[in-house]
Amino acid sequence: MPQHFLLSAKARTLSVRKVMELSDDQAFAAFKEVRWGEDEEVACPDCGSYREHFFISTRKQWRCKDCNHTFSVTSGTIFAFHKMPLKMYLMAIAIYTNAVKGLSALQLSRDLGVQYKTAFVLAHKIRESLMEHRDESELSGEVHMDGAYVNGHIREKNKKEDRIDRRLAENQKPTKRCVLVMRQREKTLTFVTKSENQADVIYLADRFVKNDAVICADESPAYDTLHAKFDTRRVNHAKEYRSDDGITNNLAESYFSRFRRMQYGQMHKFGNLYLANYANEAAYREDTRRMPNGEIFKDILTKCAKTRTNRDWCGYWQGNKRREERLAA
Repeated sequence: MPQHFLLSAKARTLSVRKVMELSDDQAFAAFKEVRWGEDEEVACPDCGSYREHFFISTRKQWRCKDCNHTFSVTSGTIFAFHKMPLKMYLMAIAIYTNAVKGLSALQLSRDLGVQYKTAFVLAHKIRESLMEHRDESELSGEVHMDGAYVNGHIREKNKKEDRIDRRLAENQKPTKRCVLVMRQREKTLTFVTKSENQADVIYLADRFVKNDAVICADESPAYDTLHAKFDTRRVNHAKEYRSDDGITNNLAESYFSRFRRMQYGQMHKFGNLYLANYANEAAYREDTRRMPNGEIFKDILTKCAKTRTNRDWCGYWQGNKRREERLAA
C-alpha cells in the first residue's frame, strides 16, 4: 500500500524551527526576493520607478532616485507600517501554513507571544491576501455546487410550550448567511449570499462556470434553473449519497467538511463582515492539501507581498472597520 502524501518527507519541506533560526538579514532578504526578485533593482511603491535606488543600510530602506520617496521592503503591502521584526511575520505565515484546519487568533497569539489584537489583525491580513489573489477564472469539466448555512442557529427554549418552529422565515435570525461553493478538482470558489436561492445561483453560474461544464447538485430548488443553461445532474440526498448513475456532490461536501471543522474546532464563530474571507481560506486549504508546506508558505508570502495596503486593517482596533459585508450578489 503506497504511503499517504501527507506522511511523506516531500510534504514537509518547511518547519517553524527553520524560520526561527533565520537572522534579521535573512528575513529581510526573503521578503525582498519574494517581492522584487534577487536582482538589486527594486520598485518604488509611490511612483513605480524600477531601478537600483539608493539603499540606506542602517535603516534597511531605499530612497527613490526619481521622486525621493523613502520606502522599505513592506511599504505599500498588506504588512505596511509594521512594528514587529520581519521574522515574526514569516513565523506567523509558517504557523498559518501548517494549520490545515484553520488557526484561531488566540492560538496564534500564544505561539508568537503577542497580544490577541495583534494576532487577530495579522491573521486577517493573511486571509485578505488570499482573497485578493484567488483565481476567479471560469470552472470547467465537472463542477459540484452546494450551499451551507452559518450564523443561523436558534437555541430551543427549555419548555416545550415556549418553543417555536425554527423552519419558518419569520423565526430565522437576520444574521443567517449561506456559503455557496462551486468546485472542480483542485479548484474551489466560494461566495456568501443571504440564502440559497435561484437568482444568486444562476448569476454565479453564468459568471464563473463555462457553458460546456457539467454541474452536479442536490435536489434543492435553488438549482432548478441551471437545467436551462447547463448540463445539470442531481442527486437526492434524502434517499442516497450517490445515485445509481454515479452522480455525487462529494467535491462540495468535502469542502464543507473542512469548513465545518474550521468553524467548530478553531474559530467557533464567523463574523458576517469577514465570512467571505473565512470561506475562501477553507477553499485555499482544500485546494493546496496535496502541496508541500514549503510551497504553500512561499505562495502565501508572495500573495502578501503583492497585496496593496488594505485600509480595513489599518487602525482596526481604533474603529476603522469594514462597513459592508462581502456578498456575492
